Amino acid sequence: MTTTENKTMDICEIKSYLPHRYPLLLVDRVISYEEGKTITAIKNVTVNEEFFNGHFPHKPVMPGVLMIEAMAQTAALLSFKTMNLKPDENSVVYFVGIDGARFKRPVGPGDQLRMDVEILRNARGIWKYKAVGTVDGQVAVEAELMCTIRSATDASQPAAGQ
Repeated sequence: MTTTENKTMDICEIKSYLPHRYPLLLVDRVISYEEGKTITAIKNVTVNEEFFNGHFPHKPVMPGVLMIEAMAQTAALLSFKTMNLKPDENSVVYFVGIDGARFKRPVGPGDQLRMDVEILRNARGIWKYKAVGTVDGQVAVEAELMCTIRSATDASQPAAGQ
């Protein structure tokens, strides 16, 4: 009989893997993950978010680009856990592509954005993921994301395969 350990990450552990800080740290908690496969994380969206001051004052909506960024941060956590690697201050995760992004419903104050990310492949240093963000079980955003992990000193060089 096998038991599956429910692996989680609190905000302190998340901050040890991601260089992002307020206002751009967009993952509050990891609910579960399985190295090499999937991760589920949440972003609690509050009216106090900086972006709501201008997007839009009369009807606050989380910008789509920030929903994509939140899913990418979730994907980066999965990649680091999969590689059993803790990034140093010289590690940077870059987008190399976003395909099929679709925004299905607005996300606003009081919502909890649940991000489910699955690794589709990792080849030549390029990670590809399927990412879906939901609110109350309804799809809010979905996309295929491609990222690479680079040294900040190599950041001006093209990504592998380019």
